[in-house]
Amino acid sequence: MLNLVENEVIKIVYKKRLLIIMGILLVLISLFAYGENYTLNKTKNEVAKKFGIENAADWRKLSEQQLKDIERRLENPYMPEESKASLMVRKEQLQFHLDKNINPVNESSGRFTTKFMEQAVFLFLPLLIILLAGDIVSSETTSGTVKILLTKPVPRWRILLSKLLALTLLEMVVVLLIALLSFVISLLFFKYSGWDRPVITGFSVANGKLDVSHVRNIPQWQYTIMIYSLGYFISFVIGCLSLMVSVLVRSTSASIGIMMSTLIGGNFLSFFISDWKLTRYLFNVNLRLTDYLSGNFQAVEGLSLAFSSSVLAIWALGALFVSFWTFTRQDILA
Repeated sequence: MLNLVENEVIKIVYKKRLLIIMGILLVLISLFAYGENYTLNKTKNEVAKKFGIENAADWRKLSEQQLKDIERRLENPYMPEESKASLMVRKEQLQFHLDKNINPVNESSGRFTTKFMEQAVFLFLPLLIILLAGDIVSSETTSGTVKILLTKPVPRWRILLSKLLALTLLEMVVVLLIALLSFVISLLFFKYSGWDRPVITGFSVANGKLDVSHVRNIPQWQYTIMIYSLGYFISFVIGCLSLMVSVLVRSTSASIGIMMSTLIGGNFLSFFISDWKLTRYLFNVNLRLTDYLSGNFQAVEGLSLAFSSSVLAIWALGALFVSFWTFTRQDILA
């Protein structure tokens, strides 16, 4: 099995997908860090100038002015209920930070590293995994190399399992690459590492209201590990789904296209028919696992970390069942 897994890892690395992914990450993380730094400084200076705050680094005054601005916007009678609920959550979070004397404004390398993964889990990270895994079986079917592989005295399920294990290992490499590049690049922009900085987590949203009964403070490094662990879990789920599509569809372009269109289409679907109860069982809708730790407003009611994790786990197990059942029975040699 170890030889099979090593062979699969070499084949994936030989396709230079990891190099492409690294290049994409270098460009996007650099742009994201620059934009974050520019926007943060511009916002702080504009707010300080607008409200006559002498020192733009005075986070308490900046937060207090943000609260006043949110209260002013909430007075708009034409604001949609979803937008109003999201603002209410943001208002209560800011007030909680002020009460606990925890700075929610200043950026640090640790915070940026975490924030990038929080933003990447529902679309960017899955797209990278699809790029890595979308043709793991279909490419060999298209080229005919799978026929040579199946002539060896090795059960089909062991061949597919080796592909799954290799993919799981490389998914971890991608997640670690994101963490490493985010940390190194963000140090150039934010200087301060901030790994011991306290982070408030445990927020939950119910009926548009913020629940702080389970809130607690943890250091930034611990919060980052939690976020990246959820990111790896999402990578595994997307990898399982990509493996299934790659087994079912013999065309490389079709298998990658199906996964990408399903991922993007599902995100749009969740916004347009969020009131439809069936949407909460779509894997796309449940990818925002990090929002449950940060306390961000959920567009679909009735979701929780346990529920979304369970839904994603069921999708992954179902995809693996279909993959192994199909791969061990279909007539690939024809």
